[in-house]
Amino acid sequence: MSEAVVPVDTKSQAEIKRKATLNTISRILRYTVVRLIVLFLTVVVAVYLTILIANMGGYVDKIQRAQIQEQVALALSSNPAFKSLSAAEKESQMAAQIALQEKNIGLDKPFVYRSFLYLKNALTLDLGRALKMSSDSGSRQVKNIILERLPATLVLFSIADVFLFFLALIIALSLSRKYGSFFDKVFITLAPTSSAPGWFYGIFLILIFAAILHWLPFGGLVDAPPPESKLLYALSLIKHLILPVSAVTLSAIFLAAYSWRTFFLIYSSEDYVDMAKAKGLTDRSIERGYILRPTLPTIITSFALIVIASWLGAPIFETVFNWPGLGRAIFTAVGFYDTPVIVGSTVIFAYLLVITVFLLDITYALVDPRVKIGGSESRPQ
Repeated sequence: MSEAVVPVDTKSQAEIKRKATLNTISRILRYTVVRLIVLFLTVVVAVYLTILIANMGGYVDKIQRAQIQEQVALALSSNPAFKSLSAAEKESQMAAQIALQEKNIGLDKPFVYRSFLYLKNALTLDLGRALKMSSDSGSRQVKNIILERLPATLVLFSIADVFLFFLALIIALSLSRKYGSFFDKVFITLAPTSSAPGWFYGIFLILIFAAILHWLPFGGLVDAPPPESKLLYALSLIKHLILPVSAVTLSAIFLAAYSWRTFFLIYSSEDYVDMAKAKGLTDRSIERGYILRPTLPTIITSFALIVIASWLGAPIFETVFNWPGLGRAIFTAVGFYDTPVIVGSTVIFAYLLVITVFLLDITYALVDPRVKIGGSESRPQ
């Protein structure tokens, strides 16, 4: 007898798919929220430590009080009416002026209280007024100072990091195809040179191509005065980007290409690659589908560390190239003991690092099917 055919319950299948979809969305949202909370707490701790360090254990407060006393004393000494007062009246008036100035910048409150107030304002980007620095338009608002310099930093490091990524990837693939060649040995030999930061190479590049050969500018964003034409402005920007982008590339290209080439060689020796070759697949197809794809998570992690290192080195790097970015603003603010600008710039850099790490997590999970987003699932034994 023939067996009865069991009808397929399409509604049950649709319900199963719907539940699976909702479960996936729920896991993604849970993973995203947890990662954001962890990263936000990291930013809070980092910013508060920056506030404590920027004040140097109360030393900056002493410097500011001394500067206020000096300014008040100079202002009152030039006033003829002040000279005619008695010693007690002079001391009383000077103390009142000093107390007023200290109150205006918050020095009348304990530093512990002000530190948490700075933390709240920094995290909400209510950055207040700079003590000494100002934007090119003359604004003393820290937000305006940062917004004026942030685009230059984003342009520089975005272009440099993207160029570095694709150049290192192309070179690594080429070296993996020619293992043991002359250029392979050259990159192995030069890999330790990547321990030097970008600004170190920048000094030599400026010396050679700007000071000696006069081929490229010493630094800056564009020529002075800036070109009025958009095309000429863009060409001037590209010319000024050559040396800093080259410095970033030289500081990481050898180690990145060498390490990524090693990853390619490791994956190219797997059994599934030999099976793909036995099936008659072309070298390009094997390289794209069987070597490059499973290596991407490791490469992305390595590249993210390079990007984070470049962000952290921005203050010195931009100062060497006279680049009007956020890093140079931090370097200048440290020299002026301008705590609001230091804290505000550090907060922006912290947010940029958090965004970088968060995008790394998401990208890593997308390119690596072994990563389970938002919790573990039972795996087949």
